[in-house]
Amino acid sequence: MDAGTRPADAGTTLPEGLGQAIRGTAADIAALLRTVADTTLPVPESEWTVGEAAAHLALANELMADLAAGRERPYGDGTPQSLAAANERSLAAFGEREAEPLAAMIVAQADGFLDAIAGATPDQAADRTLGTPLGPMDRSTLASYLLTHMLGHGYDLARALGRPHMIDRARVDLCLPFLLVAMERVVDAAASAGLTARYALRLRGGPTFGVTFTDGVVSVTSGPPDRPDCAILTEPVTFLLIALGRCDPWRAISRGRVLAWGRKPWLAPRFPTLFTAP
Repeated sequence: MDAGTRPADAGTTLPEGLGQAIRGTAADIAALLRTVADTTLPVPESEWTVGEAAAHLALANELMADLAAGRERPYGDGTPQSLAAANERSLAAFGEREAEPLAAMIVAQADGFLDAIAGATPDQAADRTLGTPLGPMDRSTLASYLLTHMLGHGYDLARALGRPHMIDRARVDLCLPFLLVAMERVVDAAASAGLTARYALRLRGGPTFGVTFTDGVVSVTSGPPDRPDCAILTEPVTFLLIALGRCDPWRAISRGRVLAWGRKPWLAPRFPTLFTAP
């Protein structure tokens, strides 16, 4: 039974489709890896090889499964620099780089994560203060985090191997709970210093949310702000890729995948620069 469909008294109930998306994404990544003969191939725009990116995914899925089970696993302090350092330490201590074992581990740890979610006691399920690499989250948001993380690195692996990626509209929607929580935690303080602006962001055919800066301090809301200065409409897959630092915003604008209007539409190109992808 999918963790997202279990009754509430059997553990945490995930949003519809999220458990299936986690399993499906892990399986898609494993299928990609099982086509690889040489894991020393470089990942575009990364210092990692395919083997190192896959090893990172396997280790991250294991970390997330431990967190879902209520185990404490300190991993950096939430800043991009500390997370990068923690990634390098974990990779240095883990020698596996072959495709098949890593594919199996990615799937097994994704399943382990969902088992931990489904098996949470009522007290655990109610705990909204799980420690994660990006601060406190409940288990449902942590599941959205896991999916987002797998999609980002799965996209990298697909590019490295010249294969189609596994990001689609439905999976992007399931990433939003994590992205809205994380946005306040990955603001670039230097880039946003002194900024006062109200943004309304909408995914094409989907939800609208608000991001308001008040003298550089950000707040994110599930609905649009009153009288936004700038409204931005983004194609969903493009939105996720920009959020994860995998897509040049200017290129997306030039291709019509991002549209902006409002009293101050010139604020749109600045928006992605106000955050540092973890």
